[in-house]
Amino acid sequence: MDLDLHAVQDSAPLLLLEHDSSPTSVAPTRSEADLAADARFHAMQQELLQLLERYTAGSEGMLATAIPDLEIYRITCPTGPKHAVQKPVFAVIAQGSKRIFVGDEIYEYDPMHYLVASVDLPVVGKVMVTSPDEPYLGLRLELDTQEIGELIGDENLPAAAHLSEGAARGLYVNRLDVELLDAVLRLLRLHESPRDVAILAPMIRREILYRLLMNGQGALLRQTVLQDSQMNRVAKAIRLIKDGYDQALRIEDVAREVHMSVSSLHHHFKMVTAMSPLQYQKNLRLQEARKLILTADASVATAAHRVGYESSSQFSREYSRLFGAPPLRDKRRWQEEEAPML
Repeated sequence: MDLDLHAVQDSAPLLLLEHDSSPTSVAPTRSEADLAADARFHAMQQELLQLLERYTAGSEGMLATAIPDLEIYRITCPTGPKHAVQKPVFAVIAQGSKRIFVGDEIYEYDPMHYLVASVDLPVVGKVMVTSPDEPYLGLRLELDTQEIGELIGDENLPAAAHLSEGAARGLYVNRLDVELLDAVLRLLRLHESPRDVAILAPMIRREILYRLLMNGQGALLRQTVLQDSQMNRVAKAIRLIKDGYDQALRIEDVAREVHMSVSSLHHHFKMVTAMSPLQYQKNLRLQEARKLILTADASVATAAHRVGYESSSQFSREYSRLFGAPPLRDKRRWQEEEAPML
């Protein structure tokens, strides 16, 4: 999916001229205000880039930070697409771009956009850079549904726009604005004042959640935690399938647990995840088996059995279909790349 790159949104604050009582003074034109907002946004993007350059210098891949649930990335020579289960996150890129495949859909984001995943989703991710001299630099903040629920329960939280028809996917890309980028920068700057992390980090996290709830498709995050919403029920179904991914899936039991009919669960589950419950479970099984084979040196038969397959041949067929090669060939390819899993 190709996304248009736009300037800072129209709601950016105006830069007002100092008061001048002379009869020739005039208010700034809209174009002047736009230029000022663009300049401010560009300066903030440059600061984000410089901070991530400095914090990740000499490293490759993901780096944990002193700020809870905040990870930063530096990828100089990206390899092929990476399979993963995307947790609920908010992600921003300072340099480069990333393409996310969810089922048959493609989401692409870059320094002008941010990504939000509101539920656990099996995805395929591909990092893109223009050259090794300009590595992919980005960050991701894991989202806590309990924190979102507490914020939604605040009586002072303004109402947000209703979820638009067809916008129920559990992952979306939205345009980054000045207010959200400012909060991200303040959170990242806490690296330089560790004593402030315990007090200020939770406050800034709450502000980021507020901005996400009020921006773009923030209604998705609200629906994820609101009791009795279809999104919340699907999120519960996802947790049930994840917890028992190695067991036989009885969709009737899952539907009963989340108080939905089987047909309604199928419909809304596919709207959110771009796959059926059975496809979702199969993806989880194969990704877990791949971890066992690639990083725990498990045999193909052992990995297949541990994730719930009774037939090794069926496992190998479905593994090849998802990852593009049989298990042992995939392992050799992965060892040759010597690239970290994303």
